Amino acid sequence: MSRPARPANGRMIGGVCAALARRFGISATTMRVIFLASCLLPGPQFLLYIALWILLPSENRGRTAW
Repeated sequence: MSRPARPANGRMIGGVCAALARRFGISATTMRVIFLASCLLPGPQFLLYIALWILLPSENRGRTAW
């Protein structure tokens, strides 16, 4: 299995849910709903999201924005 990477297309905020959805073979919308539902439970969901945003590489890494 390949390492997850935040996609260049289909991002909502940071692309974390889209990357995880691709990794697990489900739709990005389903992953976003799962994340939002998990926010109703106690825990560090937002900190985990931010950590994954920082740690997961972007697909367009190495390309310039111009």
